[in-house]
Amino acid sequence: MFFSLSSWTVALIIVAVVGGITAVGVVLGRYLRKHSDALREPFGVLQGALLGVVGLILAFGLSLAVGRYEDRRAAVVAEANAIGTTYLRAQLLAEPARTRSLALLREYTDLAIRLSHDVPNSSDMQRTAAAEGEVQRSLWRHAGEAMDAAPVASAPRLYVDSLNSMIDMQTVRVSGLNNRVPGAVLALEVIGAAAALGLLGLYLSVLGRGVLPVVLASALVSGLLLVTFDLDRPVRGLITVPSTPLETVRASMALPPAAGP
Repeated sequence: MFFSLSSWTVALIIVAVVGGITAVGVVLGRYLRKHSDALREPFGVLQGALLGVVGLILAFGLSLAVGRYEDRRAAVVAEANAIGTTYLRAQLLAEPARTRSLALLREYTDLAIRLSHDVPNSSDMQRTAAAEGEVQRSLWRHAGEAMDAAPVASAPRLYVDSLNSMIDMQTVRVSGLNNRVPGAVLALEVIGAAAALGLLGLYLSVLGRGVLPVVLASALVSGLLLVTFDLDRPVRGLITVPSTPLETVRASMALPPAAGP
């Protein structure tokens, strides 16, 4: 649900839910202030316990999002290295497999860069991944032809090994882009944080304290929630997974081949 929405919509939902329930708690606390002697202790214990639980949930969700973000960045670097190695080894193939493979690898790198800008699980991403699959099959066919032409040569064997690694890394990268923090966990974080802050506002209002601490706490928790959501949206928001390693590899392909068959 959350990942199909725009970043601004997600931010508005979080602020509305957290801020709205917190405001309700503040207003209700002022209404119940005349019963503060009877309500002070139970509300204090309840909001303290709930804040602790919500803190653990927020930390758990943030750690999951950070871990997935780092995995996605590592997958981009690993795929870029695999493509670069495959391109270098393709230069050692005999013609005509050499020229055809080099052209296909340039096209494949362009598709890998495009994949970095497609929204995960979207129709655009599925089309890009399908196009990559077609290029992979063409590359594998030309690799087989190179092996048949020189069955005992080392260059085709090394090329096939790196090509296989490149195909594997594309699977890892697509899987990482589609792997996200479960929506139920994110919903639990938002609802739990809103409930805890609502009880905090109620408790402070019962005591007759100001609302500034509640406002600051709401802003802090909302910021943490937004960061958690943003980390799990690799192509949208402020925190994205850069495609710089792939772009660097693609730029190196514009130069003349460094080696010949």
